[in-house]
Amino acid sequence: MKNVPLFPHHEGSSFFDFLTCHYPQAAPFHGDMRGGQVAPLLDPPRQAVPPIPFGTTVLAIKYRAGVVIAGDRRATEGFQIADRRIEKVFKIDAYSAMAIAGAAGPCIEMARLFQTELEHYEKLEGVQLSCEGKANKLGQMVKANLPMVFQGLVVMPLYVGYDVRRAEGRIFKYDITGGRYEESEYHAIGSGGKDARNTIREHYRDGLTEEEALRISLLALYNAADEDVGTGGPDVIRGIYPSAKLAAASGIVDVTDERMRLVYEEMITGRSKRK
Repeated sequence: MKNVPLFPHHEGSSFFDFLTCHYPQAAPFHGDMRGGQVAPLLDPPRQAVPPIPFGTTVLAIKYRAGVVIAGDRRATEGFQIADRRIEKVFKIDAYSAMAIAGAAGPCIEMARLFQTELEHYEKLEGVQLSCEGKANKLGQMVKANLPMVFQGLVVMPLYVGYDVRRAEGRIFKYDITGGRYEESEYHAIGSGGKDARNTIREHYRDGLTEEEALRISLLALYNAADEDVGTGGPDVIRGIYPSAKLAAASGIVDVTDERMRLVYEEMITGRSKRK
C-alpha cells in the first residue's frame, strides 16, 4: 500500500488554502475553495439548527493616531444569556485586530484560523501582508463560510489594522458573501449595531483623540445595550466591561478594565445627576 505523506506538498503560502484543499474535513467551515469557488461538502440539513450562542455588538472608530475596536461581552441563545464574559475582540497580529458578531463558535474559529493564516504566510514569505492584503484574506474566509450561513451559522467580522505604509488606521467590514468594504470613519455590526452607529454618528468628528474615541465607543455600546436585549452593558457588580483594543503605530494595545471602569463610573454618575 502506497504511503500517503502526512503533509502533502502544496504550492503557495496560504495555510487556509492548504487546509481546504488537502484536509477539507478539518476546515471549520466545511467548504472547498479550489478554483475560487465555494462548494459545500454536505447538503444543507433538513432539520433546524439547535440553539447555539450568538454574540453581538462590536464596533470600530478611527481617531487621530489609529483605530479603537470594541465589543460587548454577552452571548445569547434565544432569550437566554449563554455567556456574560465571551471574548469578541481578537488580536490577529502586531498591527491588526478583528471583532466578531454571529454564531460564537464559528466566529472564534475564524479568528483563530485568521491568526494562523497570517503567521504561516509571514514565516514562508519572510514579510508581512499589507493591511489591504490581510483584509482580502479575511474576505476569502468569510466567503468560504457561505454554506454554513444557509444553516444559520452566520459569521460577520469587523477588521481593523494600522497601515504602516500609509501611517493611518483602517476599518473593513464584510457581507456574508465575502464582499469587503472599507469605512472611512466608523462602523458597528450586530443586533445592536444600528443603535451603536446612531450614537457614534451623533458624537463623531474628525481628529478625535484616543481618549475621545474610546469614550464614544463605550457610550455607543452602553446605549446599544439599553435598546437591544442581545447586547450586554457594563456589569459593575461582577466587574464585567466591554473588550477594547487600540490599533496604532505602536501596535495592538489592550484597553484595561480599570480604564473602562473609570469611564463608565463617570458616565453613570453624569446620567444620575440629570434625573
